[in-house]
Amino acid sequence: MLRLRIGLAVIVFASSADDAAAACRKVMHLTQTYAVCSFDPAASDIRVYHRGRDGLPYAGFENIARDLRQEGQYLEFAMNGGMYESDLTSVGLLVINGVERKPIDRDKGWGNFYLKPNGVFFLRGDRAGVMETEAYVAAEIKPDFATQSGPMLVIEGTLHPAFLPRSDSLQVRNGVGVARDGKAVFAVSLEPVRFHDFATLFRDQLDCANALFLDGSISSLFAPTLNRYDNTHPMGPIIAVTKKEPGAQK
Repeated sequence: MLRLRIGLAVIVFASSADDAAAACRKVMHLTQTYAVCSFDPAASDIRVYHRGRDGLPYAGFENIARDLRQEGQYLEFAMNGGMYESDLTSVGLLVINGVERKPIDRDKGWGNFYLKPNGVFFLRGDRAGVMETEAYVAAEIKPDFATQSGPMLVIEGTLHPAFLPRSDSLQVRNGVGVARDGKAVFAVSLEPVRFHDFATLFRDQLDCANALFLDGSISSLFAPTLNRYDNTHPMGPIIAVTKKEPGAQK
């Protein structure tokens, strides 16, 4: 067990080499490097977080870590989890502990979120999923946790039709997919990349038939085993994996 101080917060995390090898790694794809973390939703506690005990948006990882310590838990992994407004509320669907905090957004608009098709990352029981928005609505899923973002990167094995192999739009990007073995796979580029290249990472190397873009320039990652403790940008929804501290009561 190790403890890291960021600002006023002390963040506790696991230091097991086996856990590190199983969860997070660096992946090279088309000459570019990505941080990739994979978690089995049947074995890991994956959740979407937004507001803390004080009723305010967490905005960053250290605030989640503070609340978790009061529950005898610690952060194993965290990533910004979808687009948000200036007040840090989600742009689209947000479900926390089975309660819909904001309804799904099926409107048209400007920006990456509305580059249709967009989609939803959700958790239900011991299963994770990524679905295109209209398919998600039609399936009438009742998730425990969900966050909407866009665009979809991969839809049933096919890249989003708007992505260009030679696009000059290069950004740091992060996203989530679900591999064929059921694991939730999170990735962030370590350098600016095209949408097309980011999508092929999920489809061709990470074995994800469906994957969702989460955000661009504000992409943030908490992955101690990769020495990533991003604390630069305020965030809206956050996806995190937690564990109980040894000795904590159930």
